[in-house]
Amino acid sequence: MTTSTNLLRQKRFLPLMVTQFFNAFNDNLYKTALVLFVVYGVYNDEQQEALFSGLASLIFIVPFVILSALAGQLADTRDKAAIVRRVKLCEIGWASLGAIGLFMAWQGIAVHTIAIPLLLFVVFLAAAQSTFLGPIKYAILPQHLKKEEVLPGTGLIEAGTYLAILSGTILAGFIAIEVAMVLIVATALVGYLVSRAVPDAPPQSDYRMHYPLLEPFAAKTRNKGARALGFLPVAIADQAVMSWRLVRDTMHNREIWLAIIAISFFWTIGAVLFIQFPPLAKNELLASKEVASVFLVVFSIGIAIGSVGINALLKGEVSARFAPASVVVMGLFVLGFYVICKSWTPNAGGALLPLGSWILEPLAIPLLFMLLGIATAGGFFVVPLYAFLTTRCAHDAASRTIAANNIVNSLAMALGSVIAIGLTELGIPVVEQLLLAATMSLVSAWLGRQLFKAERDAVDRLSAELSGHPLR
Repeated sequence: MTTSTNLLRQKRFLPLMVTQFFNAFNDNLYKTALVLFVVYGVYNDEQQEALFSGLASLIFIVPFVILSALAGQLADTRDKAAIVRRVKLCEIGWASLGAIGLFMAWQGIAVHTIAIPLLLFVVFLAAAQSTFLGPIKYAILPQHLKKEEVLPGTGLIEAGTYLAILSGTILAGFIAIEVAMVLIVATALVGYLVSRAVPDAPPQSDYRMHYPLLEPFAAKTRNKGARALGFLPVAIADQAVMSWRLVRDTMHNREIWLAIIAISFFWTIGAVLFIQFPPLAKNELLASKEVASVFLVVFSIGIAIGSVGINALLKGEVSARFAPASVVVMGLFVLGFYVICKSWTPNAGGALLPLGSWILEPLAIPLLFMLLGIATAGGFFVVPLYAFLTTRCAHDAASRTIAANNIVNSLAMALGSVIAIGLTELGIPVVEQLLLAATMSLVSAWLGRQLFKAERDAVDRLSAELSGHPLR
C-alpha cells in the first residue's frame, strides 16, 4: 500500500482533506457561477466582461493581503482544528448571503445597484474564510503526519483541492443559477459537519499574539469616543505592520523566501489566465459558458495530475530540482495556447457554440491539450515549493510561514490582476495578454533555479558540519 493510499484511510488526515475539498468546491462553485452569469447574462461587451472578471479576482485577493498576518498568528496560538470548525460555521452565513444575491440577479431585481455589489461582497467574505484556513491546511500536516508523509500529504491536499475546483467549476458551468444558489448553502452545511471530525491540533509553542499598534493605542487612548473612531484605521495599520513583520521573518531563510517568491510568480500567472478565460472563450472562440467552464476544469485537472506526478518523481523527497524545467515547459505550453487562439477561425454563423458543437471545431482538442499542459507543468512546479514552507521552518512557525507566503502570493496576484485590468483599459485584446503569462514563466524558471541552488548549498553546509569541517 502506498503512503498516499494509506493516508486516505487515516482519521488524522482524511477529515482535513475532505473539509478542504468542500471549502475549495464551494468557493469555486460560487465564484464561477457568479462570473459566468454576469459575463454571459448581464454584460455584452468584451472590455466590460474582462474588467468584471478582473475585479472579482482582485476582490478575492484582498483578504489574503490584509488578514493573512492575523490568520497565521491565530493558527500558531490557537487549536488549529477549533479554528477550522468556527470558520466553516461562518461559511453557512456567507453562502446564504450569496444565495440571496444570486436570486436577486436571476430575477432581475436591482441587478447593478444591489445584486452585483452584494455578490462581490460575498466574494470578499469567501476569500476571508480561505485566508483563515490557508495557513492551517498545510501547517497542520507536520503536526499529524510523519516526516515521510508530509510531501505525499501535501500532494493529496493539492490534488484534492484542484479536484474540488474541478467539480465546483463543472457544476457552475452546467447547472442553472437557481440550482447553484441552493447547492452553495447545502455544501456549507455539509462542510461544517465534516470539519467537526478534524483531530485537535493544539499550539506547538508558547508564542503569543501581538498587536503592535492596537495595544499601545488602547493603553494610551482613554476616551471611548476616540477609541471607537480610531479603532478601524489603527486596526488596518496594525495588520499592515503584522504582515510586514511576518514577511520579514521569512527573509532570513533563503530557501523559504525563494520558495515564497517562486510560488507568488506562479499564482500571478494563474490569476492572469483565470481572468482571461471567460471573455476569451466568449469573444475570441465564440464558445458558450459551458466551454468557459471546461477551460477552468481542464486547468484544474492538470494541476491535480502535476501534484500527484511530482510526488512520484521525487519519491517523497522535498526538492526543487524539477522546478526550473517544469515552469519553462509551462511557458512553452502558454505560447502554444496563444498561437492556437490566434489561429482560431470563428464559426460562420457567429453564434456562441455549445460544448458539443465547439469540441468538433478543428483546433478545439489541440487548444485543450495546451491548456492541460500548462496546468500539469504548473503542478510539477508548485507542489514541492509548498512542502518547502512547512519542512524548512521551525515546527512552531509553520502557520506564520504559510501566512507570509499567502501575503506575498496575494500581493503578486493583485499586481497581476491590476496589470491585466490596465492592459484591458488600454485596449489590448485579451488574447494578446497571454504573452504576459508566457513572459512571467521565464522569471519563475530563474527563481526555481535559484531555489535549487540554495537547496544544494544548504545540503553542502549540513554535510560539512556533520563531517566536522563547516563551510565558510
